[in-house]
Amino acid sequence: MRWSIDVINSHDAASLRQAYAPDIRVRFPMRTVRSADELVAWWASVFTAVPDLTMTIEGMAEQGEGRSGEVFLRWRLTGHHTGGDWEGIAPSGARLDLDGMDHVVVEDGHVAGNFVVFDQMQFARQIGLLPADGSRLDVGLKTAFNALARRRARR
Repeated sequence: MRWSIDVINSHDAASLRQAYAPDIRVRFPMRTVRSADELVAWWASVFTAVPDLTMTIEGMAEQGEGRSGEVFLRWRLTGHHTGGDWEGIAPSGARLDLDGMDHVVVEDGHVAGNFVVFDQMQFARQIGLLPADGSRLDVGLKTAFNALARRRARR
């Protein structure tokens, strides 16, 4: 995992293929990737979207023996969304500072699966897709939503 983070920080998507099983399955918050080719392409698009992306390991725990096991990784991702689209979202120029976790399954020395978790509200607020928490727009949206929810509940 430390090697993978080093390669991610060098923005070398093609080299990541060495760590992945051909039929790897990765569940991101926004979609599921189902092959090494698809995952390498996903990383390439992220490196384009966030050209100064850096991931830092904040904590790690592992279990297993030999070339198989599980790794729980807590990470921090920083950078600026100044390159290409990220999951269909045009570059905002915003600074990103996200916390997340991975549950990685290793089989026969290759990453066979990964479940990735990060706060999508935090991401959306940082890039400007959602208003800042507590802002006038945020309060207005919550007020309108709550009025609609109460109206639906009375039906």
